[in-house]
Amino acid sequence: MKRGVIIVAGGKGLRMGNELPKQFIPLNGKPILMYTLEAFHRWDAAARLILALPAEHQPYWEMLCRELNCNVPHRMVTGGETRFHSVQNGLSEVADCELIGVHDGVRPMVALRVIDACFRTAEEKGTAMAVVPCNESLREKVGEQNRAADRRNFFVVQTPQVFYRDWLLEAYRQPYQPFFFDDATVVEHSGKTIHLVEGNLENIKITTPLDLIVAEKLIGKT
Repeated sequence: MKRGVIIVAGGKGLRMGNELPKQFIPLNGKPILMYTLEAFHRWDAAARLILALPAEHQPYWEMLCRELNCNVPHRMVTGGETRFHSVQNGLSEVADCELIGVHDGVRPMVALRVIDACFRTAEEKGTAMAVVPCNESLREKVGEQNRAADRRNFFVVQTPQVFYRDWLLEAYRQPYQPFFFDDATVVEHSGKTIHLVEGNLENIKITTPLDLIVAEKLIGKT
């Protein structure tokens, strides 16, 4: 099946306390986003890769690709006001792919086995989402009270999230809702069941200075 991946990279890096958008922050001399792009190219060199970037960031990314000799084939689309709108903009570039994955640009340490498992599950069942078990104790707020929650019933959501093309296109015809936190939420709201795939713990979303410290230790080990 023809496969496409939309890599969403619209972050402004506000939680990093850094003027440089977080997707461009270097890890061992290479921007986070470039590691992410290269991971999907290693997984399948024939997959169509789309970067959703704000218009004002695109010249900078093109300059980075030239300076660092990034030759991974990819296309760019302009990111939207929200993640939902960025994915919507990217769908036009992968509309002929039978399976479409969406991935956070600042998750550079996704394991190739996880990408492959998500696409294989989606090919069989129509949807797939990478998750990892919740290892922390949880409390649930109920009104003004709170109670213990069984962590065995909860998972931490990751990307990639992969879907049949037609299901994803149908889902993204829905009007935007503020509770559309990720692509699985959008597809689920259209009436589809989401299937879970075991992710990898290293596949963190780099959004804070602490995440960056962890990533510097882990990069290259996935």
